[in-house]
Amino acid sequence: MSGTSESPPAATAGSSCWLLRSKRSPGEARRLLEKLLADVPDGQRFADVGLLLVSELVTNAVIHGTPSGNRIRLELSVNRVRLRIEVHDARAEREPVLRPSSADDENGRGLILVKSLSQRWGCCPRTGLGKIVWAEIGPAATVGGCAA
Repeated sequence: MSGTSESPPAATAGSSCWLLRSKRSPGEARRLLEKLLADVPDGQRFADVGLLLVSELVTNAVIHGTPSGNRIRLELSVNRVRLRIEVHDARAEREPVLRPSSADDENGRGLILVKSLSQRWGCCPRTGLGKIVWAEIGPAATVGGCAA
């Protein structure tokens, strides 16, 4: 019998849905993430950053990534060490544009937030048409039971 000191792999919970190309879709995405995190032990550790990032990524897909008449696919997965958010859109261009913004700009900061708040993020081609923009975050650090 061989023994190892490695921990078993983290179990992953997930959820996914199709969203309309609508201004209501970011709210629907947040609700889906809230439900998933509520059903996962210690899932709330991912809530603050996760809700912001899912909103930004879905908003970008609605505004820039999905032609009229197409839907957006949202896929979420979470385990004890990370939350992964994937937003699938039908736009042929592969890379989202991370552009500098100034204090006077009223928009254009979404991907800057995604880059700043995620451990990893990126974009890859989607089978068929479009791309997947994704982000992964770790749980919020806690100090004495409060988020740090």
